[in-house]
Amino acid sequence: MRFFAAKAAVALTAVAAAVLVAPTPASAAAQLVGNSTFDGGVAGWKQIDQAEVTADAGRMKVRAKAAVANPWQAMTATNTTATLNPGKTYTLSFDAQGSAAFDATTTVQYLKTPGQNQSLGTAFPVTTGSRRYLYTFTAKAPIDASDLTVEVTFQIGRPNLAPTVWFDNVSLMETPSVRPGGLFVYSGSNPAVWVANNWNADRARAEAINNGIATKPIFMWFGGWFGDLTKAVDDYVGAAQKAGKLPMLVAYNIPYRDACATQSNGGAADAAAYHAWITTFAKAIGSRHAVVILEPDAVAAAPCVTRVGGKEDDQYKILLDATQVLKANAPNAWVYLDAGNSGWVTDKNNLVTRLGKAGIANTRGFSLNVSNYKWTADTTAYGTDVKNLLAPAHGNKTFVIDTSRNGNGPYGGDANPGDDWCNPPKRKLGAVPAKPASGAEHHFWVKVPGDSDGRCGIAPDTPAGHFTPDLAMALINGNP
Repeated sequence: MRFFAAKAAVALTAVAAAVLVAPTPASAAAQLVGNSTFDGGVAGWKQIDQAEVTADAGRMKVRAKAAVANPWQAMTATNTTATLNPGKTYTLSFDAQGSAAFDATTTVQYLKTPGQNQSLGTAFPVTTGSRRYLYTFTAKAPIDASDLTVEVTFQIGRPNLAPTVWFDNVSLMETPSVRPGGLFVYSGSNPAVWVANNWNADRARAEAINNGIATKPIFMWFGGWFGDLTKAVDDYVGAAQKAGKLPMLVAYNIPYRDACATQSNGGAADAAAYHAWITTFAKAIGSRHAVVILEPDAVAAAPCVTRVGGKEDDQYKILLDATQVLKANAPNAWVYLDAGNSGWVTDKNNLVTRLGKAGIANTRGFSLNVSNYKWTADTTAYGTDVKNLLAPAHGNKTFVIDTSRNGNGPYGGDANPGDDWCNPPKRKLGAVPAKPASGAEHHFWVKVPGDSDGRCGIAPDTPAGHFTPDLAMALINGNP
């Protein structure tokens, strides 16, 4: 298809922790770990029994001074900045790296009755490489009404081993009950990063791209290019939660990806690898609110997988499994199964059959026009017909439209479909993301404006998913 994300690590702006004097319940946007990044040391973290806790190059170093019989005999802990709301859902995440591979333990527990009153208590497999860990749990009520102080612990005690573990980016936040109304503007998007890097050297274009694209809510794409998928998703979703905004993610890693056009070919090696990947992706979102576009083009392009050694029905089975995984592990994510565009599968009944096989019943609805240029009005009419055809067998489904680049509609109209998708000239930014009065549930910018569709059209030397200011300015100005 038309996207292949840059492999750079996700860069996020740190958000200051909210420190409350009394242990009262915090707002859902509050960071409950007062010292979470250790840039200024390890203040607030206790060293218990055989644990030695020190700062080490911006991380917290916890060393077990001796082998011990129980995990808690070499432990560090910090009190949360507020107490928990019983019955509410929370996400604990952190980075850890060990001197050896072993199972450590983390807990979120009431201080006075830790053994009897843990909201979270789980082992986690420490590795010799740094990785992100993420756990979702429901807060328990205190046994004693006066026992309101809560602590987060990391327990590294082991018999026959005295390990050292480095921790960083510790986060504990409540999932808000109310879905955020605003969309997240991500400072790490390709256009935003380009603007930041070129503000002084190329001020005129940087200002235009900043105002026209980088300050708009755009989806973040996730695929196999992230070495630590949990970290990438958690950094992005967590930043959105701290901002009180709704994160928007694209899952784009299906086997035989972009089988028809091959500009963004690749993806997971097989169904088993994809199941593992989408499970990690879904668990990294966890209980938090999000919007997910599931596998652009995969339904519409399913017949093409036979060209590259796959089977069409297997494509639908993989997608069906993905919808089930997301429903089970990311219950507050609104998932839209991609259905191509209004000029691709012209037999709408056939598209409905494919969507049914691919698990549309497990999702909120479907997406249209992702990375394409079809007019919004034409896409709305098409989507409404598909929605009505889906209803008898699959219930009332909604649809969303990508309006990121359809300001001038398709290049050459639908008379030349082969020319209208891969960096065509004289296209323009479409209407900014908004909820229309009727038709689609939402208009989004799913495709990142300025990211190439592939080595084609007006960007013959730019690979898919790579940002170029020339493409961005062409969309802003509607030329060349």
